[in-house]
Amino acid sequence: MLTVLKNAKDHRLFLSLEEDRTNMFTSQYAVEDWMNKKPRTINSRTTIHEALQLLGKANKTALPVVEEGRLIGVLRLKECIEQLSAHSSWVEPIKKIVQSVFTTVNKDFSMTALTDTPVYIVEDGQFLGEISNVELHVFQKTMLEELANQKELMKWYELCFDTAYEGLTVVDEHGVIQIFNETYSRFVGVPKEEAIGKKADKVIDSTRLPMVLKTGVPERSQAHQLQGQNLVVHRLPIWKNNEVIGAVGMLVYEGVSEIYQVIERMERLEGLEAERYLVNNNRKTPYSMDEKQMRFEDILGESLIISETKHIARKAARTKATVLITGDSGVGKEQFARAIHDTGITSQGNFVSVNCAAIPDNLLESELFGYAKGAFTGASTEGKVGKFELAHNGTLFLDEIGDMPMAMQVKILRVIQERTVERVGGTTSVPVNFRLITATNKDLKSMVAKDDFREDLYYRLFVIPVHIPSLKERKQDIPIITAHKMRQLANTYDVPEKTIDQQILRLMSEYDWPGNVRELMNVLERLFVLTDGDHITMKDMPNSLFVERSRQQLTLAGTRNKSSDVLNVSREEERDKIEIALKKASGNKTQAAKLLGISRATLYNKLSRLSNERHV
Repeated sequence: MLTVLKNAKDHRLFLSLEEDRTNMFTSQYAVEDWMNKKPRTINSRTTIHEALQLLGKANKTALPVVEEGRLIGVLRLKECIEQLSAHSSWVEPIKKIVQSVFTTVNKDFSMTALTDTPVYIVEDGQFLGEISNVELHVFQKTMLEELANQKELMKWYELCFDTAYEGLTVVDEHGVIQIFNETYSRFVGVPKEEAIGKKADKVIDSTRLPMVLKTGVPERSQAHQLQGQNLVVHRLPIWKNNEVIGAVGMLVYEGVSEIYQVIERMERLEGLEAERYLVNNNRKTPYSMDEKQMRFEDILGESLIISETKHIARKAARTKATVLITGDSGVGKEQFARAIHDTGITSQGNFVSVNCAAIPDNLLESELFGYAKGAFTGASTEGKVGKFELAHNGTLFLDEIGDMPMAMQVKILRVIQERTVERVGGTTSVPVNFRLITATNKDLKSMVAKDDFREDLYYRLFVIPVHIPSLKERKQDIPIITAHKMRQLANTYDVPEKTIDQQILRLMSEYDWPGNVRELMNVLERLFVLTDGDHITMKDMPNSLFVERSRQQLTLAGTRNKSSDVLNVSREEERDKIEIALKKASGNKTQAAKLLGISRATLYNKLSRLSNERHV
């Protein structure tokens, strides 16, 4: 879109290009990355003779006229020749023939939208650079090379999809098939050329891909019958910018026989690992396949940040080194502790868990160390074995270690150093061999600085730190967690499985989940129980579902969905929305402009105007 801007000071006219707001920030080809940052420029005092020489050297028909870093006009070869034809002097300054009509864009403008050259890049009144035929040619050449590379890559993707043993299909947000590989084609008996472009439910019998598009919840390892064949399938939504834009359907196993074969191989592998451990450690107790084991695969989530945490925890499990698990309340610290134990080298021993915050200070010592018979009034006549002894050759998990009294910290430190315990009221030391895992939601390092936690104990615990991210740091895992919880609740309450509306998942992704995974699980159970039908929708949402502190996030979600409203609200509302967006974007103005649905230039203008009234 062409926009004529007028400078009120000297009435010069400028011609500016303004790209559509939506496309301005989605483009990855900003002119800033392609412009000539040091183009040849002149000033208004340059003579016509000098200007002609510079035009010749630059091999251009126009040069930008810049003074004090600001673009004031353009000198063109045509005007120079006309001026000389009118018998003007060669040494006359060019000031009179400088043209005030030229094309400018800001540095975020997309190269793909340029239609002519030269184009000058101006930001906040400052001249930054130029896009001439040379830069445009380089860009177009690069784009042609990228296009050729993309075509080659697409050929490889197509070969991979068709060579894959698993049947694979991809549909868009309307349920129309976009990819349909040879394996899937063979199963349904429809050539892929015929399937592509048709609705999935017209090609695939009893497909639930439309339901996955509706809910946004993945359906993994589901039994499905296709053309009389029993299969195991995955149905996975494709999320982008908090919207479901498509779904993937995968045929994983053909019939139960193949599943049994895989299970048999896995059991054989796990049996060999267990046998190898027993031999290496001279253990006689056989590994029980019937025991309920917590494995890292059971910890839900596939985001990069949780995957990295699992990777560190898996490494820790292979040793007996002390592990310190940190993270906010509700992130699943005990799950990680159990997984480290159950998959680690101490898995044949007991997993003993102690919540240091839940036991009164005067009872904590007897719980951990045990006591001898007759140690104190009311004590058992047989005495009691403490948690340290129970964890011998196993794992002791001390949760909420940050709440342990200072006096008890000294005694814990001694046990870690000497690996012996003495029961309360006893006189003999008992050797103990256990792996220690501790967890806390507090900043132990700052507690050490404030003398609220012993420094020597802190460094004894801080051997392998495992930090578990909060749910707000891995919101892409919410659909996976939701799908698992819905199946679990259906089994718990012995009712048919319920689906959840995609709109609810979008709302969930806007919420910061201060209670983390635990809060999400509780919310899902509440929705499951309170909803009468088999599909949970927005009308089933209780008014009190999210607490008051989430209101800012929900307000911002509304702002994003109605981005144009930011242009038509009161000054106070406008200021509030901009402040929320800036806070959400951690002060990044480009990101804040995206959230508000306006251009960065518009945001700068609004900030400048609002700063005159009140600092934003």
